[in-house]
Amino acid sequence: MSAALSDGKAANSLEIKAVQATDLPALAALYRHLNPSDAIASPDEAEAILERFAAYPGSVILGGWHNDEIVASCTLVVIPNLTRGGMSYALIENVVTAASHRKRGFGRALLERAVSIAWQHGCYKVMLLTGSTEPATLAFYRGVGFEQNKTGFQIRRLPVRI
Repeated sequence: MSAALSDGKAANSLEIKAVQATDLPALAALYRHLNPSDAIASPDEAEAILERFAAYPGSVILGGWHNDEIVASCTLVVIPNLTRGGMSYALIENVVTAASHRKRGFGRALLERAVSIAWQHGCYKVMLLTGSTEPATLAFYRGVGFEQNKTGFQIRRLPVRI
């Protein structure tokens, strides 16, 4: 599957697909662009976590490959729900594009695919939180169609990234 950008140009043959166990070492390296100092899950632990995603229909860690290299990723979790007539909702986390591949539309294509998957699984909303206050980051999410119209709260076990 190749992703298309909003301006009609191909995203340089970005292939978007679910991350598989064999992709986990490359994904761990990509995550360094998100949280450089984070601890890395062991290969066995990472594989077990990936398997747990299968328990939640629609939930997936998406990867974007360019020239056979994973250059972008996001996690989509579809959450069962008893309100809204039983319609699920989704959460997107861990949005990252390798620094050398930013500003090419890869992140946008990945988020658009994640939202599409959420809609296919009957979600009534897709939420995304960011700790960034950078105007460019906020404009990026708005440009993909996300609205900043709720107040978020969190309790953290790990400190906020700086």
